[in-house]
Amino acid sequence: MMALYCRERHAAGGKELCPSCAELLTYAKSRLDKCPFAADKPACSACPRHCYSPSRRRQIQEVMRCAGPRMLRSHPLLAIRHLLKKFKKPGGRKS
Repeated sequence: MMALYCRERHAAGGKELCPSCAELLTYAKSRLDKCPFAADKPACSACPRHCYSPSRRRQIQEVMRCAGPRMLRSHPLLAIRHLLKKFKKPGGRKS
């Protein structure tokens, strides 16, 4: 999603992210690595625990607003999988 956002908003060109998007992606990965829900993690918007600082959360929301609709065209299966995660409860177990 970050690459879609960066291409759309920053016209970075090529496959490399601009420095600000690369830094935000590094931050997001570090926070997700520390997530207590790990593989059972729901979408961040549905999660009871917010891993990001408020300013970073706003940045990520902007990325999602921009890249989300574009993902339906470029990566439809990933987009649908992400939408389904909104309904997943954190730490939920399969019965």
